Amino acid sequence: MTVVIDRTRDPPLDGVAPRASGPVSAAARARQQAGKGGGDLYKPRTQIYPKRVNGRWRMLKWALMGLMLAIYYITPWIRWERPGALPDQAVLVDFEGGRFYFFWIQLWPQEVYFITGLLVMAALALFLTTALFGRLWCGYACPQTVWTDLFLMVERRFEGDRNARMKLDAAPWSFDKAWRKLGKHAVWLGIAFGTGGAWIFYFHDAPTLIRTFWIGQGALTAYVSCALLTATTYVLAGTMREQVCTYMCPWPRIQGAMLDKQSLQVTYRYDRGEPRGPHKKGAGWEGRGDCIDCNQCVVVCPMGIDIRDGAQLECINCGLCIDACNEMMAKVDRPRGLIAYDTDAAVLDRSQGRKATYRFLRSRTLFYAVLLSLLSALMVWGLANRSPVEAHALRDRNPTFVRLRDGSVRDGYTLKVANRAFEGRTFLVTVSGVPGARVWTPGSRTGAPVAVDAAANEVTALRVFVTAPAGSLTAPSLPLTFHLTSGETAVEVETVFLSGAANADD
Repeated sequence: MTVVIDRTRDPPLDGVAPRASGPVSAAARARQQAGKGGGDLYKPRTQIYPKRVNGRWRMLKWALMGLMLAIYYITPWIRWERPGALPDQAVLVDFEGGRFYFFWIQLWPQEVYFITGLLVMAALALFLTTALFGRLWCGYACPQTVWTDLFLMVERRFEGDRNARMKLDAAPWSFDKAWRKLGKHAVWLGIAFGTGGAWIFYFHDAPTLIRTFWIGQGALTAYVSCALLTATTYVLAGTMREQVCTYMCPWPRIQGAMLDKQSLQVTYRYDRGEPRGPHKKGAGWEGRGDCIDCNQCVVVCPMGIDIRDGAQLECINCGLCIDACNEMMAKVDRPRGLIAYDTDAAVLDRSQGRKATYRFLRSRTLFYAVLLSLLSALMVWGLANRSPVEAHALRDRNPTFVRLRDGSVRDGYTLKVANRAFEGRTFLVTVSGVPGARVWTPGSRTGAPVAVDAAANEVTALRVFVTAPAGSLTAPSLPLTFHLTSGETAVEVETVFLSGAANADD
């Protein structure tokens, strides 16, 4: 069997599939055309009217959109019981209290490294997913994609599908056009306001804020944040849409370093589709490809591109062109999958008469997977072994030490005990490292044990003194360790004891 490929329409580059050279942006194509025939450097934006399509990938996008919107709007209302006066909101970024709550996990500002670890894990997961499956995040889970899909659904409800919207925009203003446009934008603003309103609930107690917000007693930051997110959601999802993905988002440019010819992406199988052209009913398929040049893959694309041109920076791998093409293949009684999730290497293999091969285990995917696994294990280990108590000793700097009448030396310290547990504890304080040293607090009886009452979820400070006899001071600076014990919980704090022993004979 001989596969005929029309290279003037879909030219392989350097013997490989069109995607192998990396994505090409619309701006780059405009510059190429300007270089060939003159004209403006940048082409004005052309309004895109995506046509509604039904199919497996469209249903998957609807399901994921519903799931992610539900998670976004419902999460702030989930309650999680905590003792005392602690907030009972399951997910809460409490700037006022200096805490981040996520169900049973509570993070303090000093533990920002956990947040950093989560962000690095998210980046590695995105790198791995892109190397394996292309821009799945962009096509199915990115907030810009999710809210744009929602806004498009509203637009179709008011203005109809592609042809009806184009006709309405071209028609002169009338009552029918005005109410449809105004209704659409009113619903868009409502959705945008709901988006901004849900966002602020992540930073304040949701039931309290929803009452105080409407009577003007909410925090100023809540009103400002709600207004900003309302405006950005309305503008980005309602009016800018594909321009955000093409020009504002950095990821399309970064993804070029993640992809290779083995990455699974939405692919036009030119080995099967070329040469393309219209097909008359009853005509044979010999000497031509399966693509009937119906352009349905173009009119359903939310980015307004032609997937048959190969890899393009604008493509978000949403799969809608797959559904559109499968529908047309069924009408002309040809096999589905002319456009499908495939790799450039597999398409090239088939075009040259070889069996298609898929290599998901590659150096880059293994690298990302190993890094992600190691970091995930480190994060789990860190959370599992995270001490509920952390203590620090701040030594007095003025005076650094005091020599008493009997020759002994006294140093002053401030012990700070951070009790991350949800119940209070009492810690007994002892010292070691300096022979004969004893710890005491101002106003305490001689020989009385020193204790610090660490309140739940608070940082408690205690002023203490350490006195050491002259005979044990063998150096100007000696290592000193504070021991804090409460039942089976023990915390050690290492510091130094300054004695001035070198000047003892002066």
